[in-house]
Amino acid sequence: MATLKDKLRQEIQEHRPRTAKLTKEFGNVVIDQVTIGQAIGGVRDVRCLVTDISYLDPFEGIRFRGKTIPEAYAALPKAAGGEYPTVEAFWYFLLTGDVPTQGETDEVIAEFKTRAKVPSYVFDVLRALPKDTHPMVMLSGAVLAMQRESKFARFYNEGFNKNDAWAPMYEDASDLIARLPEIAAFIYRYKYKRGDIIPSNSELDVGANFAHMMGIPKPYDDVARMYFTLHSDHESGNVSAHTTHLVASALSDAYYAFSAGLNGLAGPLHGLANQEVLGWIQGFRQKLGGEEPTEENVRKALWDTLNAGQVVPGYGHAVLRKTDPRYMAQREFCLKHLPDDPLFKLVSMIYQVAPGVLMEHGKAKNPWPNVDAQSGVIQWYYGVREFDFYTVLFGVGRALGVLANLTWDRALGYPLERPKSVTTEMLEKWAAEGGRKL
Repeated sequence: MATLKDKLRQEIQEHRPRTAKLTKEFGNVVIDQVTIGQAIGGVRDVRCLVTDISYLDPFEGIRFRGKTIPEAYAALPKAAGGEYPTVEAFWYFLLTGDVPTQGETDEVIAEFKTRAKVPSYVFDVLRALPKDTHPMVMLSGAVLAMQRESKFARFYNEGFNKNDAWAPMYEDASDLIARLPEIAAFIYRYKYKRGDIIPSNSELDVGANFAHMMGIPKPYDDVARMYFTLHSDHESGNVSAHTTHLVASALSDAYYAFSAGLNGLAGPLHGLANQEVLGWIQGFRQKLGGEEPTEENVRKALWDTLNAGQVVPGYGHAVLRKTDPRYMAQREFCLKHLPDDPLFKLVSMIYQVAPGVLMEHGKAKNPWPNVDAQSGVIQWYYGVREFDFYTVLFGVGRALGVLANLTWDRALGYPLERPKSVTTEMLEKWAAEGGRKL
C-alpha cells in the first residue's frame, strides 16, 4: 500500500502541469479588479491567492477539498469508539483531496507516533518563561525553538532543488502536527495545573492522546477531533493562513512560517475572538441576574448592548453571509452532549434572538453567528475554563490547513510574494481621474 507521502507525490506530479499551463498560456487573463476601497481596506475580496485545500463561499460556507463539513465528517474514517474522524484522516484528506481508507488512516496514525517526540529542550524553553506569559507566546516560542529540527532548512543548505522542495516541507509539516498536541497540553498543565504534566500515550490517535494529556475523560477526545478539524482551514486569506504562506514564500521553513502565523492568530480580530466571546457571554449571563434565558429578556439585553455602542461578539464574519457551518457542527454536538447546560442554553437563545435584533438594528452585514459564538462554551463545559488558552487550541487545529498549504506551495513552486504599493497621492490622482489609466 502506498504511503501518504507516495500518494502526495503522485498528486503533485498530476497537478503541476495544470499550474504551468495556466501561468504560460493564460497568465494575462484578468480575473479581478482592485478598487481604492480594497487597497485601503485590507485587500478585502481581491482574488489573488490560490489554494485547493479549502474554499469559503459567502452563502454556503466552508468546503474542505470540495466537501462541506457534514460531507467530510460522513466520508472520513471515524476514530475507534468515537463519533468524529481522526485528525490523521483529515490530514490525509487535506493533503491529497482523497478520502483515506481505514488502512491508510492507520498508517498515518502510526507515522505520527514516530514523529511525535518533542525535543526536551522545548520544555526547558517553556519552563524558562514567566508563568504569566500568554499561552500563545509559549506556543509560538516552542514552535520557533524547534526550528533547528527543520529538514527543509537542511535541504536548502545542502543544495536547493525547486522540484523536490515539497518533500522536506512535508516532513517538517508532519513533524509539527504530530508534536503540537503534546506542546499545547504541556502548556496547559504547566500553566494552569501546577505543572502536573501527564505523559503522552503512544497507543492513542492525536485527538484521544490530547484529551489524555489534558486530563479530561471521554468524550473530550471527540471534542478535540471536532475542534481541530473544524478550525483547520478557512481558505488562504485569513491572517494566520496568509501570514504562514507569506513568510514561507521567502523559502523560510515551516517552523519560522507557522510561528509567524500563530502570532497573527493571537490577534483580537482573529483567533483571540473566541476567548472574548465567552467572556462576553459570561457577562451577558450576569446581566440576566440568574433568570432563565427567554426571548424577551435576551432581546432586551441585546438591545442594551447595542444601545451602549457595543457589538455582539461572535456574530458577523468578514466573508460569510449565513450562519457559520462550523457553528452549526458544534451546536449539534452541544444538543447531543450538553443540551441542559445553562451556558449552552443561553448561547442557544442568543442564536434564536440575535439575528433578528441585529437586522432590526441595521448595521450588521451578516447577523449570523460565526464559529467563535459556540466554541468556548464547549471548552468551558469540559473544564477548560482558562479563556486565554482557547487560541492555543485554535492554533493546533489551524496547523493542519496552513501546513498542508505550505506543502503544496513548495510542490507548485509558488514564488516570493511581493505586492506593489502605491502612495496616497497616487490614489487621490486616480480618484480625480476616475481610475488609473492602464
